[in-house]
Amino acid sequence: MPEQLPAEIAALRDRVDALARDVLAPLRDDASLNGSERTARVREAARQAGIFTMTQPAEFGGTAASLLALTAVRDTLGSHNVSHLGGLFGPGPGVLGGVGEPLKSTHLAAVLAGEKRGAFGFTEPDDADRATWGQLLGDTLIVNGQKSYVTGGADADFINTLVQVEDRGPAMVVIDRDTPGVYVARTFGSMDGTHHAYIEFRDVSVPAAHIIGKPGEGLPRALRQIGDTRLAFAAESVGLARWVIDFVTAHIQAPHRSGAPLGSREGVRLRYADMRIRAYAARSMVYRTARLGDAGENIVNEGIASKVFATEMVGEIVDAGIQLVGGIALRDGHPLAALYRRVRAMRLAEGASDVLRLNLARGRLDLNKGRV
Repeated sequence: MPEQLPAEIAALRDRVDALARDVLAPLRDDASLNGSERTARVREAARQAGIFTMTQPAEFGGTAASLLALTAVRDTLGSHNVSHLGGLFGPGPGVLGGVGEPLKSTHLAAVLAGEKRGAFGFTEPDDADRATWGQLLGDTLIVNGQKSYVTGGADADFINTLVQVEDRGPAMVVIDRDTPGVYVARTFGSMDGTHHAYIEFRDVSVPAAHIIGKPGEGLPRALRQIGDTRLAFAAESVGLARWVIDFVTAHIQAPHRSGAPLGSREGVRLRYADMRIRAYAARSMVYRTARLGDAGENIVNEGIASKVFATEMVGEIVDAGIQLVGGIALRDGHPLAALYRRVRAMRLAEGASDVLRLNLARGRLDLNKGRV
């Protein structure tokens, strides 16, 4: 349960709570700051609070925090509606975790030092004839294909790309964006404010040493990174749900033109109670999944369940909150309107909800894995 945390994680949660309330929320609301200025100040505050390095390995100066600690921090940041601010966490290793040379020096160390930025190329466009493929010719891999929804791909220094290597199987491959044959065909934004790229690979020559691990191991590596991100989305969602509920609580307890607060009405109370019930269930699920992961359990199905339930829950809670607050919550600049756009995208990120439902069913029915 969230309330039964080890003393050190409880103390961390309390520090983050104070940081979010006293520093991050004012930075979020400071209209005099541009994006880069805000991110720089957030980053410095996160460093001083000891959360910036939580996602980084100890070998490179990070703290390699547990899933439970990261869940508590993301939940707390979400409860103040500051979890979306840039600069909170340092760049993690992602699929580069545990790589050997030369990638350890040329790419992993540079990413963790903030000198290079990577993107993750996993999704094929709907009209693709085949998955991105590669052919090994001696010490060179020739890559062809395309990836869509590469978040930050247009500005990244390299793309960690899932490639089907002929006769070897799937592999994660590091492809530098300035390599001849790499084309950013187009870029586009999403309603949540993120930016993505459609990238084509046309006879791109990549050193075989840029294959992460061995060919055939690519899909588990990709899914491991996606699994960690799914739990992060779930933890952020339960925190944001708490923020919405606090916002709505203040609204329905305030004086109303009808003469009695909205919270005195039975219909409002029923909807409000349902918001709290769903938030409670989701938060319990997410913390239990983090504990199972830290105990060494395979939490693929539990992570899927947490991500689907928590992201759908927060979407429904924001929607209910808008309904209770009324039309003013739809205005540009209103925090509920902005949050609605952000949380709607979460149900598609790192696997759409229905795709994940099918994956969970396959994991249990076909592979007999997971507790769910």
